[in-house]
Amino acid sequence: MQYYLAPLEGITTRIYRKVYHECFTPMDKYFTPFLSPHSKKGFSAKEKAEILPENNRGMRLVPQILTNKAKDFLQTEEKLADYGYDEINLNLGCPSKTVVSKGRGSGFLANPEELDRFLDEIFSGTKAQISIKTRIGRDDPEEFHRLLGIYNQYPLKELIIHPRVQKDFYKNKPNLEVFGEAAKANVCPLCYNGDICTRADAAAIEERFPEVTACMVGRGIIANPGLLGEIQGRGKTSREQLRRFHDRLYEEYRSLNMGDKNVLFKMKEVWCYLGQSFLGCEKQLKRIKKAEKTDRYEEAVDRCFEGEQT
Repeated sequence: MQYYLAPLEGITTRIYRKVYHECFTPMDKYFTPFLSPHSKKGFSAKEKAEILPENNRGMRLVPQILTNKAKDFLQTEEKLADYGYDEINLNLGCPSKTVVSKGRGSGFLANPEELDRFLDEIFSGTKAQISIKTRIGRDDPEEFHRLLGIYNQYPLKELIIHPRVQKDFYKNKPNLEVFGEAAKANVCPLCYNGDICTRADAAAIEERFPEVTACMVGRGIIANPGLLGEIQGRGKTSREQLRRFHDRLYEEYRSLNMGDKNVLFKMKEVWCYLGQSFLGCEKQLKRIKKAEKTDRYEEAVDRCFEGEQT
């Protein structure tokens, strides 16, 4: 079984990927948070920093594109080819209302005929391998039967399925019955995505769906960066490992000279998930969340790693 790091907007940045890759069991693939096509000739400085090969050394990185316009997809693919990328991921899974309202991400799933035309056009014009990350529908799991029929018409590199509909966001349980139907009917390599938070979760997916060749992990790995090591039998993640990871991540963001406020914002985003690995430290986690100065943040982090509750 291969394992991939899911793209989480604002969190799995090049900085996060680099530090994770150095501190914990490396992923088989990493995916960038989505790139939205624009009219600029090249990429913005921020986008370029995310995809530059020298900022992603030693990783198999797959850029992800969010669009519902074939021309924009193909133009962005050409730009990515200049940096050596031969695999592109299409985002049909983002449940954000601002994305869905524009008919992109999982919002695109509500227009299967338009989606079919879009895929026909990009596969007719692409030079890259294309994978898709999808939900099972916008409003109802019943939508997925038709969607899967569309996907199976094209030579996908891989189909990554998050078995929830858009309106679920990340609530309710993944619909494993619908995923099972896809596992039987799918004609390309299949990747499972959704609620893999423990070694037992990963083992259950592998046992139930032997057809699956990969699993994508997101929130579970942000909460416990040592999760993949645990899945592969390397033992429980220690506080020392988490401390080393945290300190490296913190220093990497500080080295960008983005200002203390922005550094703390980035770290607090990570702590929204990482805090789940610090049961009994709720008071210190609140202090981390409220910290407006780096000294207050660092003090709260120290106490959190020491296991202090007051």
